[in-house]
Amino acid sequence: MRQIKWLWSVMDSRFHRKHIVALSISAVTSVMLLINPALTAVLVDEVIVGGNTEPLVRILLMMLGFKLLREGMRYYMIISLEKTSQNTLYNLRTRLFAKLQYQDMTFFDRNRTGDLMTRLSADVDWCRHFLSYIDYVAMDSVVMFLSTSIYLFFVNWRLALTLVMVTPLLTVITKLYSSKVRPLFIDMRDKLAEMNAGAQENIAGNRVVKAFAREEYEKEHFDRRSAAFRDANLDINKLWLSFYPYIEVLANAMTLITVFLGGLFIIQGNLTAGGLSIFTSLSWALSNPMRNLGNLLNDMQRFMTSADKVMQIDLGRPRIVDSPDAKSHDKVLGGLEFQNVTFKFDTTTVLEDISFSVKPGETIAIMGPTGSGKTTLIQLLSRFYDVQKGAILVDGYNVKDWKLQELRGGIGTALQDVFLFSDTVEGNIAFGNQELSVDEVVDFAKRADADAFINQLSNGYDTIIGERGVGLSGGQRQRIALARALAVKPGILIMDDTTSAVDMETEKMIQNELRHLPYSCTKIIIAQRISSVKDADQILILKDGKIAERGTHAELLKQRGYYYETYALQNGLNPASEEVAH
Repeated sequence: MRQIKWLWSVMDSRFHRKHIVALSISAVTSVMLLINPALTAVLVDEVIVGGNTEPLVRILLMMLGFKLLREGMRYYMIISLEKTSQNTLYNLRTRLFAKLQYQDMTFFDRNRTGDLMTRLSADVDWCRHFLSYIDYVAMDSVVMFLSTSIYLFFVNWRLALTLVMVTPLLTVITKLYSSKVRPLFIDMRDKLAEMNAGAQENIAGNRVVKAFAREEYEKEHFDRRSAAFRDANLDINKLWLSFYPYIEVLANAMTLITVFLGGLFIIQGNLTAGGLSIFTSLSWALSNPMRNLGNLLNDMQRFMTSADKVMQIDLGRPRIVDSPDAKSHDKVLGGLEFQNVTFKFDTTTVLEDISFSVKPGETIAIMGPTGSGKTTLIQLLSRFYDVQKGAILVDGYNVKDWKLQELRGGIGTALQDVFLFSDTVEGNIAFGNQELSVDEVVDFAKRADADAFINQLSNGYDTIIGERGVGLSGGQRQRIALARALAVKPGILIMDDTTSAVDMETEKMIQNELRHLPYSCTKIIIAQRISSVKDADQILILKDGKIAERGTHAELLKQRGYYYETYALQNGLNPASEEVAH
């Protein structure tokens, strides 16, 4: 099966031989189960029936010796399988996490965090379970059934044939059960992902839940998802229980057949008492694989369902990668040009025929109503998505001809929706440039007007920030994010509503610091405040994905469009007035 073949390729080649040896030991120890019943037959025929006590001690010691040897080999087998499975689990999680780091934004747009976490935890653990348990139990069952069947044919082929004839019925039952249970496992896996996704979203959005007093609603919402997962599990168990009696009856039938026909053969002189003891001792070796079969099928179906989900990540390939002809650049200088750029998300046109250029060191501002495509525009610049038409040039080269690491490493981004890691303040600021000295970290914090409040924190720059910056105000988080963007010393600095949560005085201080950076960079400012954009060399107004207005502050006021109306409203003026101060 493809899932097993894939899992084998994931396993470190150093453990391939170890795993094969462990499975071989499983097969050998399954065959060794025949030894003690054979010795028991000798014990019955020669000692008990024959009255010869001489071989008694020797036979008992041999039985004890083989038992200890088998258990020792099984112990080594279990340890080996556990080592190979745990190492494969480690490799797989590391490999999947690395794959996620380089996936496209489209991938994360279409996969919920809760579902991805389920794949990295529960689904991956089922892959480990296959290597540590399912495969050796399957090996045990097959070898045990085949070796026992062959041995019993040598003892008495008529009785053995009668017992083995039960297995075709079991095969039919198993195939029928397997065809019905797989869709149920897929459904159960989906219900688990939905439940985890709901829990993750609720935890991440706990402040919103509390703000709207929706605790009871969220509790009931989670209860419904949890109940759906429970019902999916119950459906599987009900299906299994509907087949289990048939399997159990067939397995017990072997014991009845052994007692009835075995006794009859002894009466007819076609079987010795020792031979019957072999059949009674080993009938479980034929019936036990049947009993295990249902659980084994359940585990196999769960493994295959989980492996399919994990394989989607492991075998998935990002579409946005380095071009084979990608050129290496020392740094991003800041030259920028959009040439008739059009971008669609699925079938929705987000940007259409966007063209503008910016020289290195200049500042361009972008304004427009919500949903006009402002944030999408800067995401295209960093190649989070690729344009369908047109081209984006950085320093005269198409962004598709840049190496992704060099392109993104030369762009510093500070967003309105700030994400800070559970790390120190210093660690967050130096996130994009681990070579920064402490003095440089402090310098960039000062330029973002963050140094003062950082020093007031319990441990200053060594203060651990809570998840997503819990404990800091919106403005404080934004200023740390801006310091982080400045710290990479980018050729292009993107500020997407970066100062929306700070007061006007703080904004002016930050703007003044940005004019005197120790390096040259092109600045892209996305904002709704006129005060944030009025000094830009060029201002673009986006509307419905198109450039509706462009020019300097003074030029746009004369056009009396969206920019003019926004200026008038923010300054308490009447938009209809002929006199608006510039």
